Amino acid sequence: MYKVFFNDRIVLLTDDFIRNFQEKEGLFYKFRDIDELKEVIDFFWEMKLITKLFIFHSEINELREKFKTCFMEINAAGGLVKNKDDKYLMIYRRDKWDLPKGKLNHNETHEDAALREVTEECGISDLKIISPLLSTYHCYLQHGQLVLKRTQWYEMYYGGHEDPLPQHDEDITEIKWFKSEDLHKLLNNTYPAIIDVLHYSNLL
Repeated sequence: MYKVFFNDRIVLLTDDFIRNFQEKEGLFYKFRDIDELKEVIDFFWEMKLITKLFIFHSEINELREKFKTCFMEINAAGGLVKNKDDKYLMIYRRDKWDLPKGKLNHNETHEDAALREVTEECGISDLKIISPLLSTYHCYLQHGQLVLKRTQWYEMYYGGHEDPLPQHDEDITEIKWFKSEDLHKLLNNTYPAIIDVLHYSNLL
C-alpha cells in the first residue's frame, strides 16, 4: 500500500480492495484508465469533506506508476537529526512543527540534498547520515497544477556545538531540540507525514 497526503487528507493505493472496503471508510475507486483516474483525483481534491480515497488495482506497482503520471513530480529530501544528548531537532515553520527538508538541485543526490537542506535551514554543520528512513508523498496545488512531492528522509547525527539558526527566508521562526519522550506533545501541531517519520523511527 502507498500513502499520499493531500494536506490532512489521504489517498491510498492498494491491491487489497476487500480488506480495505470492510475495515475503512472513504471513497473507493477501482482503476480502469488514466483519464478516469485523473477525474477521480480532481474530484477528490475538490471534495474537502472526503478525507480518504482508496484506489485499487491488482498490480500495485503499475498503479503507482500510473498515479504518478497525473502530477508534476518533485523530489525532495530531509533529515531527522539526533544530537549527542539523544535529542531530536524540530523546526517551527508556518505555525507547525516540522522537520528540515527541501527540493533537490539539478544532478544532486538525495543524500547530498538532505544534508544541504538541514545545514541551510538550521545553520548547523558536522552532520552525518546514519541510515535512510522512509519516503513520504505529499500533493499540493502550484500555479493551477497538481504537484506530487516525494520526500526521502534520513536519520542523521549531529556531533557539533553550534547553536541552530533558523532560516527566516524559509519561514522558519524557531528551532528546538526535543527529548524523544516529549515528541508526542507535537502531534496536534504537525503534519501527518512528519508523524509517519516519527512512527517509522520508533519515536512515537
